[in-house]
Amino acid sequence: MTTKPANANILISGASIAGPALAYWLRRHGFTPTVVERAPALRDGGYAVDFRGDVHFTVLRRMGILADIERLQTQMGDVSHVNTAGKKVATIPSDMFSGDLEILRGDLARILYDATKDHTEYLFDDSITAIAEDADGVAVTFERAAPRRFDLVVGADGLHSNVRALAFGPERDFVEDLGLYLAIFTLDNHLGLDHTGQMYGVPGKIVNVYSARDNTEAKALFYFGSPPLAYDRRDVEQQKKIVAEVFDGVGWETPRLLDAMRDAPDFYFDSISQVHLDTWSRGRVTLLGDAAYSPSPLSGMGTGLAVVGAYVLAGELAAAGGDYRAGFAGYQETMRNYVAGCQKAGQGVAKWTVPESRFMAWFLNQNYRLMPYIPWKGLLIKSIRKTASAITLKPYDHDLSATRG
Repeated sequence: MTTKPANANILISGASIAGPALAYWLRRHGFTPTVVERAPALRDGGYAVDFRGDVHFTVLRRMGILADIERLQTQMGDVSHVNTAGKKVATIPSDMFSGDLEILRGDLARILYDATKDHTEYLFDDSITAIAEDADGVAVTFERAAPRRFDLVVGADGLHSNVRALAFGPERDFVEDLGLYLAIFTLDNHLGLDHTGQMYGVPGKIVNVYSARDNTEAKALFYFGSPPLAYDRRDVEQQKKIVAEVFDGVGWETPRLLDAMRDAPDFYFDSISQVHLDTWSRGRVTLLGDAAYSPSPLSGMGTGLAVVGAYVLAGELAAAGGDYRAGFAGYQETMRNYVAGCQKAGQGVAKWTVPESRFMAWFLNQNYRLMPYIPWKGLLIKSIRKTASAITLKPYDHDLSATRG
């Protein structure tokens, strides 16, 4: 666009996936994005995330980053479900859990940052402390930087969104826990896994190890069922203690994994939750990605949903010439049904991910054993892709079909 839109100066909170993706599209439409991130640098590590279906690939292709993601994809194969002795008892086909294109979250964040860093101001190691809206814009104060004014503010800062708390209210009003917690960290690939993983479970607990970055390292992933826990989200040692206590006495490789957890530099721990709001915008503030409509990691839709949401939010603001009222309304109207479908995909999955009883664990194992042979497996995968593609992308601008390769 040649004419600069109104309300062009936009602050985005969050530099993981949704924030940089939005910054990319805002810049393409003539806006001036600034991204603030609490972490001192880009967060490395994290679990594998995936993209599914034509819509996800269309957005990535239009951003010009599809080839970069393909270059760093995990290429994960089938995952083995093992018993205490490490003997394979069932096989989980890769296309059930790895989507059509899978990449480590940290690698995707780096790709998005590299695509935006030359044209976007990033403020790392800082956070918003107050938002005050008036007729002309938003006055924002930070923990470290001097106060500044912006035309609009976007919370792309995840499940525990700071912007959402400041502008919409306390987290408890919007976050629905699904009864599970997860922990993930990087460790040596001591099992010699070759683009594959192994999973072991007991009632209420699952341990998963899979290779990463061409088998040069591995990721350990722990799931466990629990009612809501009270803990300090910034106290990593407390979180590691919780995991160690929950998985104490669990067999297989678990003791060795817990030992590796103690020194893991990229440990991550959180609840499996969804976010539900009646409206994603309030005045000059709006929410994007998990901050607005987390479908939970169990859905397999969160990353694609964030990337599509960024495309739509920037496009609707551009189509409205920067009129934030019209732009925010168009964003919610365009995304509402798509979000509902993606969130539905994450509901009811918890009891199948981490079975609560020995019978449910046995039943799930039988399904894993039969999965490669059952005729409806293809229909299930097709249904997942259909959910991921259940939105019609508007072009917004004739330039959006162009890519960088």
